[in-house]
Amino acid sequence: MLEISLFADESGESGTESKYYLLTLVFHEQDDSISQPISIYENDLRTKGLPNIPLHACPLMNGHDDYEGMDIQDRKRLLQAFFTMLQHLPIKYHTFSYRKIEFPDSAALGARIRRDIVNLIFDNLSYLQEFDKVKVYYDDGQYVVTKALHDAVEYALSTNAVMYKDGSPKDYRLAQAADLICTIELTALKFGAKEATKTDDRFFGARSSFKKNWLKKVRKKLL
Repeated sequence: MLEISLFADESGESGTESKYYLLTLVFHEQDDSISQPISIYENDLRTKGLPNIPLHACPLMNGHDDYEGMDIQDRKRLLQAFFTMLQHLPIKYHTFSYRKIEFPDSAALGARIRRDIVNLIFDNLSYLQEFDKVKVYYDDGQYVVTKALHDAVEYALSTNAVMYKDGSPKDYRLAQAADLICTIELTALKFGAKEATKTDDRFFGARSSFKKNWLKKVRKKLL
């Protein structure tokens, strides 16, 4: 039985606190093992004396939550180690990006997200129909994403082929990969609009360095 997993992660919120809203979908064919790159990554953390913390890019970069009190150099090394692993994961992704000022409310944003997911599925329908099951992983963090995912996937694919799973990032490396990809794509928007912060510069370097060492590499995995 052929199965494909879809991990979702968002950046921003549907209210007024953030300028952009991004949704990243990571696709993984379950016949392609991810155990080796994960094992190499975890061994690398042990060798470097770094904690094996489930990656959450925003708190890592800002020194919050599990990263509170951690030296910035260690946080940089954690981010780089995970990104190195990500490049070896057998995944594909797509990121949807929105400027929230273009939507009158969260319902309009949700409708646009649903439409975009449907179009992405239809654009890749012959590929996705090769699989007997499509497993969607999302932590139900935001209702606008939960509803859009359910509506779009069930509309565009056979409901018999779809299974929904709790996709908490603390439990799945691929959910953490979606988180980091979302952060990188958000940073690309910010550099493009000349809105990059000092924190972005500290972790990703100047715009040219970011494009060469982060953005170009991750986009090799575009669906």
